[in-house]
Amino acid sequence: MEANVKEIIKRYGEDKSFLVPILQDVQKRFNYLPKEALNNVSTLLGVPISQIYHVATFYKAFSLTPRGKHQFSLCLGTACHVRNAPLIKEHLERNLYIKAGETTSDLKFTFETVNCLGACALGPIMVVDGEYHGQMTIAKTNKILKNIEKKVVADEED
Repeated sequence: MEANVKEIIKRYGEDKSFLVPILQDVQKRFNYLPKEALNNVSTLLGVPISQIYHVATFYKAFSLTPRGKHQFSLCLGTACHVRNAPLIKEHLERNLYIKAGETTSDLKFTFETVNCLGACALGPIMVVDGEYHGQMTIAKTNKILKNIEKKVVADEED
């Protein structure tokens, strides 16, 4: 793990002012921020571990627990809520076999709800693996789930 962290830090010239992008890259590599990786960042940058944890826990985008390879974020803000986002939430929970805020035990899927994704006119909004999907319906959700399942199967075959 240390070699991976060193490689990431080297890309930023070992400059501690790039702590947030370094943590973003570490999370992208491991799908979360492992304790060992945070200790490596602290040592290699000369930044106190308390400061590393402060940043890692301040931003919601960071996770200190393992996340699924495929990540679903559903907006439940007012504009999305009135456009049936709660129904989509229930549908996702039934189909992923997890509740919002959970990750499957095989680390394939993480599902979370958020208060706003900043695209209220397109609500309900869902982000899947970083890709925004607007005006969500159960039918659109099923199509996305089917496409993700194809990716999961392809990953397992590799």
